[in-house]
Amino acid sequence: MATHGTHPDTPWPSEHEVADELPIECTPEVAAGLLDAIPFWFHTFSLNKDEDLYTPGEARDHGYRLDSIPDSFEGMSVLDVGAFDGFYSYLAEYRGASRVLAVDNEQYRYWVKDRWGIELRGAEAFEAIGALLDSGVEYRRMDAFDVADLEERFDFIFCFGILHRVEDPFGLLKALAGRLSRRGRLLIEAAGILDDAGSAEGAIHVPRPGQVNARDDYFYWRFSSGSLQHLAEFIEGCTFETHSTPVIAGQPRLVGHLDAPGPASDG
Repeated sequence: MATHGTHPDTPWPSEHEVADELPIECTPEVAAGLLDAIPFWFHTFSLNKDEDLYTPGEARDHGYRLDSIPDSFEGMSVLDVGAFDGFYSYLAEYRGASRVLAVDNEQYRYWVKDRWGIELRGAEAFEAIGALLDSGVEYRRMDAFDVADLEERFDFIFCFGILHRVEDPFGLLKALAGRLSRRGRLLIEAAGILDDAGSAEGAIHVPRPGQVNARDDYFYWRFSSGSLQHLAEFIEGCTFETHSTPVIAGQPRLVGHLDAPGPASDG
């Protein structure tokens, strides 16, 4: 994985630097129309770097994930769970994935309405970016747990910002691990705990409703590195490795991967 430029105030890339990993380069006129048509953006996309035209992504914390993402997905099948605007789906395709499936139950519509008063129909931004890129990424409105019923396996699965928002995180880990090809990888970003340096302590913390984000009652858990290591051990043959435990605006995060067992991927 490459070493990227960093923002002067942080040890990781800025949101614009992350967005530049997926250059779109549409005309200023097309960019202006898109920015006017889409009422809410979660991800930041580089519509035209030279003209400094970017979508105003609400998420401001994606830079620390970048070095955990492969530089090449050449020939891989990829599943993006909780895709939202689809930045990681399209990045995987741009980096050579042969098959990308993005799924989202679109419950973010209620979160966006509660926090910002904006009504979304769902997948507006995802569809708009896909059209600009003439993308072959497939999108399905689907709950994360329902991926267990898919009839295909994946070499790589993204699970960003989801694990701490489900009532049964272990069940979700098992469901996603069950969709991995042999030696497949599940890349996870979740809410962490303070002072976690990758220790074996198996703590899971439970914040109060609204404690983490105002008007956000769907944030149930905070995980230590050890807790995910221990949960992975309950899934036959799987292991978990912590990549980083950054603290973003006072909020601890945890990035790591779960690997499936077996010989080279059988697709």
